[in-house]
Amino acid sequence: MAQEGRLRSLDVFRGLTIAGMIVVNTPGNESPYAPLEHADWHGCTPTDLVFPFFLFIVGTAIVFALARRKDEGGPRRELILGILRRTAVLFGLGLFLNAIPNYHPSSIRLPGVLQRIALCYLAGSLVFLWTGLRAQVALAAALLAGYWLLMTRVPVPGFGPGDLGKEGNLAACIDRLVFGPHTYRHGVFDPEGLLSTMGAVATTLLGIFAGLWLKAARPPRDKAAGLVIAGTAAAVAGGLWALWFPLNKALWTSSYVLYTGGLAAFTLAACYWLVDMKGRAGWALPFEALGVNAITAYVLPILLLKALVLTKVAGPAGAPIQLRIWLCDRLFGSWLAPANASLAFSLAYLSGWTVVFRELHRRKVVFKV
Repeated sequence: MAQEGRLRSLDVFRGLTIAGMIVVNTPGNESPYAPLEHADWHGCTPTDLVFPFFLFIVGTAIVFALARRKDEGGPRRELILGILRRTAVLFGLGLFLNAIPNYHPSSIRLPGVLQRIALCYLAGSLVFLWTGLRAQVALAAALLAGYWLLMTRVPVPGFGPGDLGKEGNLAACIDRLVFGPHTYRHGVFDPEGLLSTMGAVATTLLGIFAGLWLKAARPPRDKAAGLVIAGTAAAVAGGLWALWFPLNKALWTSSYVLYTGGLAAFTLAACYWLVDMKGRAGWALPFEALGVNAITAYVLPILLLKALVLTKVAGPAGAPIQLRIWLCDRLFGSWLAPANASLAFSLAYLSGWTVVFRELHRRKVVFKV
């Protein structure tokens, strides 16, 4: 344990997830390797694991943050106010990032990654505080089954029931009705839309189950083994369900919840075994530094990336190109193939931020949200 009530391996897992996010968000050019891009629609690439892993971690962290307060009982007014405050801050940060450069009230995107994290944190925290394990399992099952039924049985005007295409699915239809032009790149759907948040909350609940398992008084070896067994069952169930309800990150399908939740449990088990059980933490120090300052490590790299994308310089033919692409070409493009240059730029960008957050960690500087 890093400190009372905090699981060190969870910080490492969170940092690994943030590192993956930085790499896939920061290609140096327009030719990244396919695994470093999202699936075009159905399917699941390594990139599609980053967001569900983070929500799974949010759920696990809720247990370690709130379990003692839940057991104590008594008035919870200050606790609830703190949860609401954190939810509002996360949601506001998401809107702030969306407003660069799309700041106009008529077109700013309202949903987003941090907004979804905020809603899942709020739902997960309140469910954990006011219900027991049986109710939480029942709610997760209801969310997964209910979402599947809604997406496959409810007809969409002009498309009918069960259309899981980009425009004809029920989630996209609701997002267009509710958000209008305030969707992702003003498209026909939003990957962090309203209805698909049902699946995202279920992912958070899976993380809560993992947290309860790790928090309980049982031998460490049993904890790691239980995560592996549960992860195997969830991943297999998700893969089978995908035969009827395909894996899809943008729709956050029920099969995707189980499949990615299973892989998240595997990864957490590996981190727990290496860091907390075996004490082999030297390799993990850079990721731990990112993990303890996770939201800051999410926001700052995106802000700099936006600056690199929005700043234009003269390209080889005199036409303006993004500063990001210009830097990638100058640093790596002259001696690496395009895909390798893109990856090298991503890794260099990650390395720079790792140095920053390692120094913050060394100085014990933590920005709390």
